[in-house]
Amino acid sequence: MKRVVKATLVAAMLFSVVLGQGVVAKAETVTSVVTAKPTTSAVPTATVKPIATPVPIMRDNLSKFGLKKDLELPVTVTAGGLSYTLEKIVIYDINSMDAKDLIKKYGYSRYGKYFIWTKITIENKGETIIEESAKDLSQKWNLTFSDGGTLYPDMPEVKVRENNSKEALWNYQLNPGQKLTTYQGFNYRGEFDYFVIRLSVKGTKASKSIVNDLNSL
Repeated sequence: MKRVVKATLVAAMLFSVVLGQGVVAKAETVTSVVTAKPTTSAVPTATVKPIATPVPIMRDNLSKFGLKKDLELPVTVTAGGLSYTLEKIVIYDINSMDAKDLIKKYGYSRYGKYFIWTKITIENKGETIIEESAKDLSQKWNLTFSDGGTLYPDMPEVKVRENNSKEALWNYQLNPGQKLTTYQGFNYRGEFDYFVIRLSVKGTKASKSIVNDLNSL
């Protein structure tokens, strides 16, 4: 009888232990579900790029020499079927490194007080050939800064035999409808009182004042 009671007690205790373990396991399962952190997907944010401010193009340094412009570059003058556009003009001290580099590179003469470098576009809008060469030596345009202060192109020895050079102009020949963008160098020793572009082509003349004498600083 004692053995039966003892066996019964042992069985009851084992059942309680098993039951308790089941409750604990269930509780742990519930707890893990409750405390589990929800996962969130990362939402990419759009990056707004700042708008770049355009850098203004430096077309001249005339104000450095006391000249206040009435017209902003580029300036176009047309006469006798030739269109001449001054895109840029920079005045260098003849002893500056920039002037020395250009003079050396293209074989310009080195005299006077200033070396003046221009970027130009010329176009033949007429019906006949327009040129400056051994066939036609007449200069079609000039730049003037003062009374008696007219610029005349200096000869780039490196490019003197090249027709229609796009680097340093000397000889050129434009057929009807032909256009050329190039550079031209000048030596100058005068004053800066005003600035006028003058054209004289096939008996026709035209001019534009970029700086009037009265507007000089």
